[in-house]
Amino acid sequence: MLGCRGSRISHHFRECDLHFHLPTTFRFGYSGLQPQSFQLSFPCPLKPCWGGLTTIVANHNRVQSRSCCSATPPKPRGEIPLLFNSLSQQEDEREMISDGVSSVAGGIVALGKFDALHIGHRELAIQASRAGPPFLLSFVGMAKVLGWEPRPPIVATCDRKRVLSSWVSYCCNMVPEEFHVEFSSVRHLSPQQFVEKLSKELRVRGVVAGENYRFGYKAAGDALELIKLCEEYGMEAYIIKSVMDKNSANVTSSSNPKERGQVSSTRVREALAVGDMAYVSELLGRQHRLILKATNQERFAVEQHKVSAPKSCLLNLAPKEGLYEKCSLLLGQENVVQCRVVIDKKFVHVETDYDGGLSDIFGAPNSQFLPIEFGDSRT
Repeated sequence: MLGCRGSRISHHFRECDLHFHLPTTFRFGYSGLQPQSFQLSFPCPLKPCWGGLTTIVANHNRVQSRSCCSATPPKPRGEIPLLFNSLSQQEDEREMISDGVSSVAGGIVALGKFDALHIGHRELAIQASRAGPPFLLSFVGMAKVLGWEPRPPIVATCDRKRVLSSWVSYCCNMVPEEFHVEFSSVRHLSPQQFVEKLSKELRVRGVVAGENYRFGYKAAGDALELIKLCEEYGMEAYIIKSVMDKNSANVTSSSNPKERGQVSSTRVREALAVGDMAYVSELLGRQHRLILKATNQERFAVEQHKVSAPKSCLLNLAPKEGLYEKCSLLLGQENVVQCRVVIDKKFVHVETDYDGGLSDIFGAPNSQFLPIEFGDSRT
């Protein structure tokens, strides 16, 4: 516990063996607080949450270990909800407001841009869940305000709850929830004003951020300032090391000067751009799911063993044009059919040996979604 003016800040650091190995020694110096440095050394990787997750808490120069929770191991693939509107099983642990939507008040919010929901984002959610009800806080409307070119999301909006539900066994048996803030409402806030908003308006109990996180107008604040300001406003601050990509040579990210080998949404986009689905799966911690939605103007073309959909039906980012083997066509919550996918300039074609009648499923007027999961093939 680092104490200044009677406030409390805990800095939790976590290391897991996720094939993206983190350094086993961390050193941090705090300027502006009590001048000090400390070193944390971990003799062995920490286990996932279902094995009795260990939390490392740094209090001045004292390190203690404690058990966080005991949750159930991950469910087999067939038991993970396939519905797009998967619901949290932890509503009773969250403060609810009158219309039934979870409030972020009293929760622990992870800060970042959660486009890909990759394993680095999952690590932030894990840390948040070890301190309280976990939320992912991100900004909406940034592209419009900053004049960026629109681009498709990596995860379809209708599929995000399913992905977050799949993290339940990592997050102390809680499903992280998303909380969105309009970017226009915080764009001109100084670092102090932003933290004040978290404390007084949103009433969060603590925050989690990566070591490279920046915030406030023109990204003026860094992780050390976040720690200092959270202390002043009586909130906990948890700063974690970046999850590094051991395969950083696979995709270069020279276009982004902030890339230093950590897992990022930029790396996921670049891996999709070259069609390396095995690499995409490693970065995401799951297979990439592509979702297409039929409209009154654009329908699916269905044959006995083939479904074709115009690219205008895409709800999220597709990999590069080419042939992809070892894919799965999702025909409902339980029925998963092996297939191969061909992507050309205008269409996404799904070919399968399924004899159950694709026309009955995807040719019906009320059939809107075509969900496909990509295996570990490379085009």
